[in-house]
Amino acid sequence: MFFEFGIKDIIDILLVALMLYYIYRLMKESRSLNVFIGILMFVILWLLVSQILEMRLLGSIMDKLVSVGVIGLIILFQEDIRKFLYNIGAHQRMRLLLKFFQQEKDENHGASREMIVPIVLACMNMSKRKVGALIVIERTTPLDDVSDTGDKIDANINQRLIENIFFKNSPLHDGAMIISRQRIKAAGCILPVSHSLDIPKELGLRHRAAMGMSQTSDAVVIVVSEETGGITIAIKGQFQLRLSAEKLESVLTEELKK
Repeated sequence: MFFEFGIKDIIDILLVALMLYYIYRLMKESRSLNVFIGILMFVILWLLVSQILEMRLLGSIMDKLVSVGVIGLIILFQEDIRKFLYNIGAHQRMRLLLKFFQQEKDENHGASREMIVPIVLACMNMSKRKVGALIVIERTTPLDDVSDTGDKIDANINQRLIENIFFKNSPLHDGAMIISRQRIKAAGCILPVSHSLDIPKELGLRHRAAMGMSQTSDAVVIVVSEETGGITIAIKGQFQLRLSAEKLESVLTEELKK
């Protein structure tokens, strides 16, 4: 049986191929490649049974499995799906489009030296004393849901205040500090923890929380290790380890301009 094959069909095939490629990459990064292959084989079998061979009974059973299975896959891969959708929204062109419609300029862009220097000095002092710290600097992605898990502070960025919050006997030292619009917004906040197997085993829970936050937002996350005193920055799912004061200031200055 002959059928027409036009430019629209070519575009359709290319879009499906592109979608499958991105799903393949996503599954490969999350070490779920075998699951993706299994799902792909099931879909091919379903199309073969229901569309080509037209087996009504087996096709209807597989139709039900597919409809229920989609919900199961969303639940099973909710973190990967959220990361995939975030990557789409965080694409440079999408951000430019959002800036076009944005009424007021984000105050985090072009962050001043008066904001960065107290953070750097506090991190260096805590590093010397091996005081653990987790500082999240908000950029374009709102972090209201994260700040609501902690205690509201709404204070100017101050070196002594940062060090006092993360002092070992402080009730807020175990959580994360959220900095938004060049002010300390909240402390003692709970961050989403990354379950990635690529994180080195010597890095602790603070680093996993920092990675999880950087994967689900465009925030800049600073970690001071309680065990080694090392300073780490997590940005867009990537770590920069063992930073000096100069490097930390340079990275913050560069990233907070964007």
